[in-house]
This record gives sequence, structure tokens and C-alpha cells, in this order.
Amino acid sequence: MKHSRILVVDDDPDVLTAVRLLLKQQAGKVITERNPEQIPSLLAKETPDLVLLDMNFKSTINTGNEGLYWLNRIKTIKPNLPVVMITAYGAIDLAVTSLKQGAADFVVKPWQNEQLIGVITGLLSKSDRKKAVEPNKAVMDAEFIGESEIMQDLLYKISKIAPTDANILVLGENGTGKDLIATAIHKQSRRADKPFVKVDVGALTESLFESELFGHKKGAFTDAREDRVGRFEAANGGTLFLDEIGNISLQQQAKLLSVLQNRQVIPLGSNTPIPVDIRLICATNVPLTDLANENRFRKDLIYRINTVDIQVPPLRDRGEDILRIARHFLQKYAQKYMKSIADLDKKAEQKLLKYHYPGNVRELQYSIERAVIMADTEILGAEDLIFSAIEQAPQNNQTQRQAPEEHNLVELERITIANVVEKHGGNISKAAKELGITRTALYRRLSKYDI
Repeated sequence: MKHSRILVVDDDPDVLTAVRLLLKQQAGKVITERNPEQIPSLLAKETPDLVLLDMNFKSTINTGNEGLYWLNRIKTIKPNLPVVMITAYGAIDLAVTSLKQGAADFVVKPWQNEQLIGVITGLLSKSDRKKAVEPNKAVMDAEFIGESEIMQDLLYKISKIAPTDANILVLGENGTGKDLIATAIHKQSRRADKPFVKVDVGALTESLFESELFGHKKGAFTDAREDRVGRFEAANGGTLFLDEIGNISLQQQAKLLSVLQNRQVIPLGSNTPIPVDIRLICATNVPLTDLANENRFRKDLIYRINTVDIQVPPLRDRGEDILRIARHFLQKYAQKYMKSIADLDKKAEQKLLKYHYPGNVRELQYSIERAVIMADTEILGAEDLIFSAIEQAPQNNQTQRQAPEEHNLVELERITIANVVEKHGGNISKAAKELGITRTALYRRLSKYDI
């Protein structure tokens, strides 16, 4: 406790004075604040280990209990920060409610000094033990900000498969953090102290593929002026991460399959096989069903790289996580660019929650960074948030049919069907699936509207 930082928020100056004097000799630093409106700003500037928060303020910020409101704000900004509620005897019911909403504990005024110190010491000790016993989980929490059910399911799956040596295929849209997933799996594996080697195989040409992955000997080709160790050999004992695996050619797939089957590589210009011991993780933004097309990707290779697959959810499916991630980037870039920006206003929150994020977390990150750079206020508003024009640009040169301004449902249906069919290049099955109707129903509508 002697190195801890404790934030105390109460509008009663006598309470702040009493707590500060009590904890002065116990804690490393005691930060006191009378105005709860300053909480977001304080959390951006300070890194408290625990918060003591009053249940009732004289503010009219919320129609319900102010303490519950500010508890929820704190848990949104810093989900893992323990909060102890300070309450009067008559508000114990509310204090119990606060426990259900994420508070770590509560104390009743007037408290016994030994009791308050005991509560604080216990929570800080529990936090320290958690960090010591679960270092990998601490890493995960830092890299994957997510309280949503879909992310908790993902993190649980990672915790189960990471300690094994199973080959993993990570699937997901661009910008969802597939490389972070691969890194986290390595850090939680038994190979964590061994090399983690990443290769963007989708960017390798046919001529570079073998040399980059398997290595070469001096003189093996014109520019081979010295021996080079390939990525497989460099990752020996550790983890090899092959990104964009869905983009390699059939010829490259055949060479990769041979190495995975034999667990040995033969560098270019050599006849001597070198045994390799690697844990393989692959990633692609190509859907698994598309990969399984025999004309595009070998099914025998899919079975080799896909002992277990992990589907990384797009940002638009992660609900309130969007705001948690946005605030994480806000704090990061406010510090980087030395801006006193504390939080987002309600309209900014709504704008963030309604956007569809074609560029996923990467797009959100760049949007928040730009907003921080350009903003002149301490609170970001909706007008400060501008999403990427690159992500919103059309995917091809075809201009979609414009829906009519009048609300004619028949015409809107015709336009919608035409756009979806065009989007999928005339593939009726995919168009029907997106529209939520059967192929037969779609055919009827195509005939009806003469599309």
C-alpha cells in the first residue's frame, strides 16, 4: 500500500481532509477532489490504484444517484480500477446496488479508521496478487480492451488454446487486430521465452517466397552473396506467424505444405534438410468457406494450419467496447501531443456507436488521433470526429443506383435488390443471404422488377 496512488472524490472538505490525514502515512500519494466532473480529467492525468467515491453529491448531473453515475463513468474509462463507495447509513441499499454495478466494496460514514484501511489494503493486495499470478492476463487486458460478451468469449478461447501447441488460424476483417491475437497467443504459450517471428507471406513474390521462409546458401542465385537463415529456422523453438496466408499462390501452398508435413526445411542451394520445431499461427481476412474452394486454396493445407480457428469480431459488433477503446486512444494521444483533452461528450459517444467502422479498430484509432490533434477544447464533440474518407470510398468504379428522394417502398425495394445483386456480381445465393430472403423469393423479385 505504501507505493499506491489513491483518488478520493467527495464534495465534503472535512471528509477529504480526514481521509488525506489518515492515508498520508499509509499510501504513496493521496489525490483529493471535491468536484466529480473532474474525474475523467483526473483519470487521464493520474494513474490511481484505487478510488474512494462518495455516493451523493450536490450536483444535479444525473436524475438518479450521482455516485452510481460516476461509478459507471469510471468503469467505462478504466474497467479494472477498484472503486470503494462512501455512503451514509441510510443509503446502504444504493451501496449494495453499486456492488452489482462494479464497485469493489463500500464503507459507511462515519467509518472506523482501521476498517477503511483494511478495506483499501485488502483490495490493493488482491490486485497485486492478480498481477503476479496472471501476468499473461494482464498482457491481454492491455492489448484487448473489451468487456463485451463477444470479446470475453474470444479471450476465454485464447486462454484455453494458447498453452497448447495446436496450429491456429486467425480469421477476421482488416484492422481487427489479428496480429495482436497472434502475439497474445505466443505470450501465453509455453514458448513465450522463445522467438516470435512474423511474416507477411501475402506480400512475398514467387521468387522471394522460398528464400524468405526456408533460407538460402551463398551462390544459390545471382544476388545470394552470403548464407541466409529462413524465417522457419529463425523461429525454431518458438512461434511462426504467417499473416495474409489466404493470398499465397497454389505453388507456394504446395511448398509450405511439404515443410509442415516433414517439419524440416531445405534452404535454396542446399540438399541438407534442417529440422524445425515451431508453433504455427496463420491469419487471413478471407472467409474460411472461400478458402476451402479447391481452385483457390488446398484443403489439405487448411487442415494443417487450422487445428483451431479463431474468429476476431469486427468493431461494429462490440457495442460499448467502442467507447472504451476510443477513450484508451484519447488518453494515449492526449498525452503524446500534450493536450488537456479529458473525455467525449454524449453526442460524440452516439456518433461513435452508430458508425459501422469498415476499417475496424485501426480506423477508430486514426480518427481519435486526428481529433485530438485538431481539437481546441477539453471535451471532444461529435464535430471533432471525422472518419476515414479512404474507408468510405466505393470499392469499385461502378456507381450505385441512387435511391429516390420520395419514400416509395416499391421503388426502394427495387433499388436495394439491384444494388445488392450488383455488389455480389450477380451471385444470387450471396445476394439472397444478405437480403435475408430465399433464392426463390429473390428470383421472383428480379422478374417482378425486370432486373
